[in-house]
Amino acid sequence: MLDLDIDVRENGRVVRPHGRLTMVSARPFRERVTEEIAAASGAPVVVDLSDVAFIDSSGLGALVACLKTARQGGGDLRLAAPSEQVTMVLGLTNLDRVLRPRASVQEALDG
Repeated sequence: MLDLDIDVRENGRVVRPHGRLTMVSARPFRERVTEEIAAASGAPVVVDLSDVAFIDSSGLGALVACLKTARQGGGDLRLAAPSEQVTMVLGLTNLDRVLRPRASVQEALDG
């Protein structure tokens, strides 16, 4: 199971998953992040991936779905501090061009 920490800040919300973002955890992850997107009311939602050791295609799909939901609601979903494995997978799938991960949470919040 994937644990999530939520940090509400003045300029957005930070969701920090811990563990593996896979077929098993992708749906509950997507549902929880979608709730945060709705609660953020257009402010950016940052997914801090520093503690995600592994991501598969279902996890990538969840991130893309959350990005689409955020943008449809006038907000944004930003990735921060992806681990080495996550960075590699984003690069191999060219999703780094769509999701544009930032080096740190603060950089992602600043836009």
